[in-house]
Amino acid sequence: MKTITDLARARRELHPIVMIAAYDALMARIVAGTEADAILVGDSVAMVVHGHPSTVHATLDMMAAHTAAVRRGAPDLLVVADLPFLTARRGVAVALEAAGVLMQAGATAVKLEGVTGHEDVVARLVESGIPVMGHLGLTPQSVNQFGGYRVQGREPADGERVRREAQRLEELGAFAIVLECVPAALSATITEERTIPTIGIGAGIGTSGQVLVLSDLLGLDAQFQPRFVRRYAEGHTVVHEAVNRFARDVRAAQFPAREEVLA
Repeated sequence: MKTITDLARARRELHPIVMIAAYDALMARIVAGTEADAILVGDSVAMVVHGHPSTVHATLDMMAAHTAAVRRGAPDLLVVADLPFLTARRGVAVALEAAGVLMQAGATAVKLEGVTGHEDVVARLVESGIPVMGHLGLTPQSVNQFGGYRVQGREPADGERVRREAQRLEELGAFAIVLECVPAALSATITEERTIPTIGIGAGIGTSGQVLVLSDLLGLDAQFQPRFVRRYAEGHTVVHEAVNRFARDVRAAQFPAREEVLA
């Protein structure tokens, strides 16, 4: 079974880390059969699966259910689950309880956004034996404060802030950091400065690894293609055409065929 020590070794050996965001047992089972290193059960599930406009709609029950499903599909992969909106801001007791729920659901580790103002939460989680992955740059739970999904760290002061936050997360015991939508030069600098892995999304090639949402890299949503997402398949077209072929066969009385009928 893959653990956080495998990611640490990959960082030391400069072996790029591959993380996939997935939300159910079927997709997790597919990922488990690939060369990916880890699965992220992101709070983006609220948007991708449940149709909400932002990640703030993810609840603990939602995250636990999807984490359990992913673990059943990928029993041997490292699974990181997002702590939902405001969990880390309600104090140590609330964060510990939520993290415990996600770990019992099957997570190997939890991920939380930011660090300023909840350093005590990060420290207590780590002290309690719960591996913590940080998340800096564009933190989607704060999208309303940012005024939208905008690149973070372009201005020197903002870039320095992100660097300090990365340092603080490592000091507190985080085992890795996701860097989202930050300039490539900044993410490369942070990666050079830190000894723990950095996982980029829209952060250039200088990180220790990359993460993409599985439905994005499969091209399942024809209307969603951010600049930093590369489609490795045109899944929307494949599914669309398959459903239409099924519909045509049903209406032409060509499905089911004789060999597909149960006796």
